[in-house]
Amino acid sequence: MKKELCIDTFRAVTKRYKLNGCILHSDRGSQYTSEAFGDALSKAGVKQSRSGVNHCYDNSRMESFFATLKKELLYRIPTYKMKRDTVKTIIFRYVFTYYNRMRIYTSNPGGYPPVVYRTLQEELLAA
Repeated sequence: MKKELCIDTFRAVTKRYKLNGCILHSDRGSQYTSEAFGDALSKAGVKQSRSGVNHCYDNSRMESFFATLKKELLYRIPTYKMKRDTVKTIIFRYVFTYYNRMRIYTSNPGGYPPVVYRTLQEELLAA
């Protein structure tokens, strides 16, 4: 990983969303601890949070998600033969259509997908 990739990705996100006041959590990889990445975050009004040394549980949710993404999708298709935009589209559809809206999610009561579970919780709060 190069810091330029992280900075470019972060800047692309800031063009779509207002992130002022947000907190970005990362590990202690050199790309995230670089001064250039920190400057990009500061300019966007984003605070940085990094895991502590030997703290493996703070990003376990994301590690689990990426393992699932790889097992259920990426290892089943020949991504090395595809254009980057095609792979990005496939991942986007998996996350925003299947994973968030249809996939059984064992950590939610009832196994509801995240969007369904959130909707149910919001309805309960509104009642």
